Amino acid sequence: MPDQTRPRWDEEVDLLVVGAGAGGMTAALVGALEGLEVLLCEKTDMVGGITATSGGTIWIPGTHLSVEAGVPDSTEAAARFLEAVVGERGGDETRAAFLEAGPQVVKTLQSLTAVQLVAAQAHPDYIGNQPGEAYGGRALAPLPFDGRRLGKADFARVRPPRREFLALGGMMAARNEIDALLHPFASLANFRLATGTVLRYALDRLRYPRGTRLVMGNALVAQLLYSLRQQRVPLRFETRLVDLVKQGDGVAGAIIEGPEGRRHVRARRGVVLATGGIAHNKALRNQLYPEATRRYCLAPETHTGDGVETALAGGAALAEGLDSPGLWMPCSILRRRDGTELMWPHIILDRAKPGLIAVNSAGRRFVNESDSYHDFVMGMLRSAEQAPDRPAHLICDRAFLEKYILGMVFHGTRRLKPYLEAGYLIEGDTPQTLAGKIGVDQGALEQTLADYNRHAERGKDPAFGRGSSAMNRFNGDPENTPNPCVRTIGPGPYYAMAVWPAELASSAGLKGDKDGRVLDADDRPIAGLYACGNDLSSMFRGTYPGPGTTIGPAMVMAWRVVQHAASTTGQANASASQRAAV
Repeated sequence: MPDQTRPRWDEEVDLLVVGAGAGGMTAALVGALEGLEVLLCEKTDMVGGITATSGGTIWIPGTHLSVEAGVPDSTEAAARFLEAVVGERGGDETRAAFLEAGPQVVKTLQSLTAVQLVAAQAHPDYIGNQPGEAYGGRALAPLPFDGRRLGKADFARVRPPRREFLALGGMMAARNEIDALLHPFASLANFRLATGTVLRYALDRLRYPRGTRLVMGNALVAQLLYSLRQQRVPLRFETRLVDLVKQGDGVAGAIIEGPEGRRHVRARRGVVLATGGIAHNKALRNQLYPEATRRYCLAPETHTGDGVETALAGGAALAEGLDSPGLWMPCSILRRRDGTELMWPHIILDRAKPGLIAVNSAGRRFVNESDSYHDFVMGMLRSAEQAPDRPAHLICDRAFLEKYILGMVFHGTRRLKPYLEAGYLIEGDTPQTLAGKIGVDQGALEQTLADYNRHAERGKDPAFGRGSSAMNRFNGDPENTPNPCVRTIGPGPYYAMAVWPAELASSAGLKGDKDGRVLDADDRPIAGLYACGNDLSSMFRGTYPGPGTTIGPAMVMAWRVVQHAASTTGQANASASQRAAV
C-alpha cells in the first residue's frame, strides 16, 4: 500500500465503492441518494456477484413489510433471538445497530428506488425452539423483475443464475412456482402458471439469450442495477482494485485498473470494500478454513479476496472468535462426459423430506437432516468419524425418488441409468450392497437404518430430533403424518448420493465496527476505509440464524457506511432517510 503525502490523483469522488454485489450496489445507490459523488467499480463484466446466483432472500427484522404481510415482527423479538443464537461470541453493538437501521433501510429503498420487496408469510428462522424466533415476516424477497426494462446491454450485465437452476436452458422459477411447473396438470391454477411462464420464456428466447422474467437473487440485482442507472451512478466494469493509497494513518483513495489503464482515485469520504469476501483466495482459505471445506466454493471464481487481502496489507485485521469461518452448503457433484462438473446445492428440496437420512464416512447418522444447509455441514465437520477427504451420503429408497427430488434427479423419473452410469446416484438392492459401493462399514449402515426405522415407524427421531422445529416441519411433507420429516426407509432398492461441503459465503472477514469502518489489530478505525458484505466479518459471528442473513446485513451495513461517510460532508440536501419518511 503506497503512502503518498502528495499523491497525483487522476480523478476525485466522494465515495469509491469496489465490488458490485448486493452490498456494493446498495452502498453506491444510497450514496447517490445522499447526494454524494460516487464511483462504483466491478472487477468482472457483470454485476451481482454471489447475490445473483442466490435465492435473494433478505433477512431484516421489524420492517413495515412484515405488518403488510400480516405477520408483524419486532426488532426486540429479533434481538432476543440473536442473543440466544450468537451467545457470548461478541458483536453485540453491531447487531444492535443492524436491528435499529434495518427497517429504515427497507423503507428508504422501497420509497426512493426500484428495489421492491415483500415479506414472506411463512419462512421460518433457521435455528428452532429459541426465544424470539419468527415463522414469517423477517425473510424479505424481491418481487419478480422484468429484465427487458434494463435494455439488452444492461440485461446482459446481470450475472445469470447457476445453470443447474435454469429450466429449459434459461428459464427462472421462484421456489413457490416449482411444484406448478413440475405438475402442470394437477390443477387449473398450476396449468395457468406453467403455461404462462413457459410461453413468456419462449417469446423471450426470440430476442434474448435467456428468460427476462427475473426472480430471487437475479431480481434483486436487476432492481439495484436499474436504480443505479436511474441515479446516473458511474459503473466501471472490468475494473479491479490494485491497491489502497494511504495518507498518514488513513486511506485517501485507491489505485484501480481497467480498460482505461491504471488510475489513482481520490475518495474524499472513503473507500468501500465489497469484493465478495475470501471466496477463492487460496492462501486465506488454507489459513482459515477446515480442510474438508477447501475443495468447493459456490462464489464466482473471480472472487479472489481482493478487498480483504488489500486491507490486510494496509494494517487491517481479521475478526476472531467466530463459530465458523464460513457458511456452508452440502453439494452433490455430477461429472458429465465432457469432463465438466455440475454442482447442486442441497438447500431444502430433499434433505427435509421424510424417507431420507444422511450418513458420514463411517456409515452412521451425524445430524438432523432437516436442519439448515449450514447446520447440516457443521454436523459433518463436527463428526469425529467423518474423514475430511470423504463425502457424506444421502440415503433413500425408490419410493422417495418417486415422490421427491434428490439433487438433480427429479421425482418420478424413469431414467435413472444416466445418473447411475455417471456415479452421481448409487444403487444397491440391500443396505449391505449399498454400503460396499459407497465405501462405508456394512454393519454400521445396516444398524443405522434399523435404528432409524424402529423409531420412524412412530414418526420419532430421538437421536437428532428431526421434525422438532418449525423450520424442519415447514420444509417437510405435510401429507406425511405424524411427522412431516420422518418415515421408514425401505424396502430396497436403496440409493445414495454423495454430498460435499461447499462454501456458500465467508463469515471470516475484516474486523469492523457498527458503521462498517475497518479496524486494525488494536480495534482502531482506519480513517477512510469501510467494508460491507462478505469483506466484513459476519455480525452473527459465524452462526447462520435465518434465510438471507448474508444479504440483509450486507445491505444494511452498506447503508450505515454511507450514513457515516455522508455525515462529514455537510450536505445541504435532505437525506434519503428524511425524504423516505416524507
